[in-house]
Amino acid sequence: MPSDTPPPASLDVRGPRFGAALTTVVLAAVLIFGSGPLLAVQALVFAIGAAAGVQRSPYAVLFRVAVRPRLAPPTEFESAAPPRFAQGVGLLFAVVGLIGYFAGPQWLGMAATGCALAAAFLNAAFGYCLGCEMYLLLRRTADRTTA
Repeated sequence: MPSDTPPPASLDVRGPRFGAALTTVVLAAVLIFGSGPLLAVQALVFAIGAAAGVQRSPYAVLFRVAVRPRLAPPTEFESAAPPRFAQGVGLLFAVVGLIGYFAGPQWLGMAATGCALAAAFLNAAFGYCLGCEMYLLLRRTADRTTA
């Protein structure tokens, strides 16, 4: 029987997927409307998740306050480190996108936003987090080189 108490430094796996779904919607809107300011808002969300921890990002707070109370208790948890790293990767793409939208060329903004959108969609729709996989790959590589 699964416990309702998460292990330390872990997340309900549904939270990051909820955040990825919101990110997908925001990034799609950025591409549809060519909105650099909206991308700046998403970059701020990524920055908070990367710096303060994904549990403190605005989307995680929304999930915790408005969504999770309406769901059954979580049965799966994951380490917070890979999603936090993924937020940093998202921030990197958002910053490149902002450079494209505000300084040019615009195709750079669209391409970087498109890449971030694809990654967010994979997480939201299929539970496959590219940034998390990058984190795990980097960890395994670092472990091999130090062993």
